[in-house]
Amino acid sequence: MVGLPVILIVDDEVRSQEALRRTLEEEFEVFTASDAKDASAILEQEAVHVILCDLRMPEVSGVTFLKQVRERWPDSVRIILSGYAETEDIIAGINDAGIYQYITKPWRPESLLLNVRAAAQLYRLQQENHLAALEIRTTAPIMRQRVQAKRETLRNFYDFARLVRAADSPLNTICETARRIAPYDISILLTGESGTGKELLAHAIHYCSSRADKAFVIENCGALADTLLESELFGHKRGAFTGAYENRIGLFEQADGGTIFLDEVGETSPSFQVKLLRVLQEGEIRPLGSSRSLRVDVRVIAATNRNLEDDVRNKRFREDLYYRLTTFKLHMMPLRQRPSDIIPIAQHLLAEAMQVLEKPCQGFKNDALAAMQAYRWPGNVRELRNEVVRMLALSDHPTLGAELLSQHVLRAADQEQEDELQELSTGEGPLKERMEALEMRLLKETLTRHRWNKTRAAKELGLSRVGLRGKLVRFGLEK
Repeated sequence: MVGLPVILIVDDEVRSQEALRRTLEEEFEVFTASDAKDASAILEQEAVHVILCDLRMPEVSGVTFLKQVRERWPDSVRIILSGYAETEDIIAGINDAGIYQYITKPWRPESLLLNVRAAAQLYRLQQENHLAALEIRTTAPIMRQRVQAKRETLRNFYDFARLVRAADSPLNTICETARRIAPYDISILLTGESGTGKELLAHAIHYCSSRADKAFVIENCGALADTLLESELFGHKRGAFTGAYENRIGLFEQADGGTIFLDEVGETSPSFQVKLLRVLQEGEIRPLGSSRSLRVDVRVIAATNRNLEDDVRNKRFREDLYYRLTTFKLHMMPLRQRPSDIIPIAQHLLAEAMQVLEKPCQGFKNDALAAMQAYRWPGNVRELRNEVVRMLALSDHPTLGAELLSQHVLRAADQEQEDELQELSTGEGPLKERMEALEMRLLKETLTRHRWNKTRAAKELGLSRVGLRGKLVRFGLEK
């Protein structure tokens, strides 16, 4: 009966042995012995799960035998059977032997089966615990190495180098300042337009701090109503509000020992600002529906694209909360104020896009790079990423030219060209000259988009190829 729990019956009375065997043999693999010597011989050969031993046996008592068993085979589950009223000394001996159960004779078959099944289940659970403990001891060093390797990977991935920029970028000063304050456990406010890289900077600060081995969690405060935001950040108890079907651990508790990044904190309501201020002042959170506060140790990095100083003056943002969040303030400049960063960022985004789209590319043509540098990128890096992905998706050539850019990007000029167009449309001067300057600009844009294919450009402009060539010669645009 391979795979069944193994039972050893030790009893010097043959009729008692047989009665026990008949009761148990349908569910268990049963061995029998008449004395301690025979029982020990069986234990040497078999992995016995449960031992049923008569208390009073010749030569060696059941208690003495089971004490010996406990020393040599401690995993076995031991049961004593006795038909006598025992003295306190014997009962104390039973405790010393680590007896699982004491069963009096005469026993009932149903009751005996229940007790032996429970003993066999206990043996199985003990073995599972031993295996689990062994696995933990065996794998713990490996797991620690893996966790450490993962932390190092995250540190490297979110290092300040992740903020791609030119060698002479204005961001260098900001990144160096952030690196210097990162180790100190102070709150930081990051300001700047959307898409300028505030979240990346927050990541870098966290992974350069003493909290790098703890959690870094993010919440966009402007995306949720007060109740949902409070639940997300502080957690809630089951039944706290409609739809709260189970307890929820909030992000502050999840980030205990680590960092929480509160994006768009300027969009929060005055009532929520009061609750957030209390958390920052007291270091405690209270989940919705709970009467008990929880202490948390969390570093807060907040971000906003609003001018919080103006909001404080206009009573839209609490002054005390503003100063709690702004132990140190860092401003991320928009892309238009650091045009030297556009080319390295575009090249980095292209490398990412090639992996995502699984489409190779040799890079950008000079005309595309010039056009991208001329554009002001009101959506900052997010807009630039979308444009790069679009160009790669539409491209049929190894390199990406300016003709793949969106028209609003392609038509954008540097500041002098914009001033020139403004002057053409609203300034003074002969109409003919102003119209010719505008015509030349349209010719250049159309030819660029069609990779200087004159046939296609002429078709779009409603000109013959000869007519287009004549205009190019007149304006000095012949390639």
